[in-house]
Amino acid sequence: MVHRELAEEYPAEQLPIRWAHERGVAQQAAALGARLGGDGEVLVAAAWLHDIGYSPELVDTRFHPLDGARFLRRKGIDERVVRLVAHHTAAMLEAGERGLAGVLIGEFELEESPTADLLWYCDLTTGPRGQRLTVVERLAEIKARYGPEHPVTRFIMRAEPELLAVAERVEGGQ
Repeated sequence: MVHRELAEEYPAEQLPIRWAHERGVAQQAAALGARLGGDGEVLVAAAWLHDIGYSPELVDTRFHPLDGARFLRRKGIDERVVRLVAHHTAAMLEAGERGLAGVLIGEFELEESPTADLLWYCDLTTGPRGQRLTVVERLAEIKARYGPEHPVTRFIMRAEPELLAVAERVEGGQ
């Protein structure tokens, strides 16, 4: 389980709350991944690694999907996992808020698939301490944590219809 070990190497020690979130996302991905057949392993790998870009020593652009994906590519992680990490949970919209949309799409192809949807869903239904939340609860939690003027809150406001649509697709398939 190289993906979990790599994830443990970075946020676990420095960012224990972030690590709790990653563990919760990965646990949920493991449970839901059976829907995908062979892609279940890809989903679980991306779930373990989706927030690795928050690790202080990996921060470059201060945009964790991009920083994490760049690091994972340098480490030789499967390119599909790298792309899923780069674009998880409507990252293109947040990249737009940060002036990085062109960089993100220029470096990492966007995947639209049931695997991508499930990764977003697992992230959107796992709170910061690994607890299960509904998507609506998670979006409210993010907005409250960051405050109204933060780029993350602005991104969430813009992305909410797309995020809810992903949740509807996933929950409709259960």
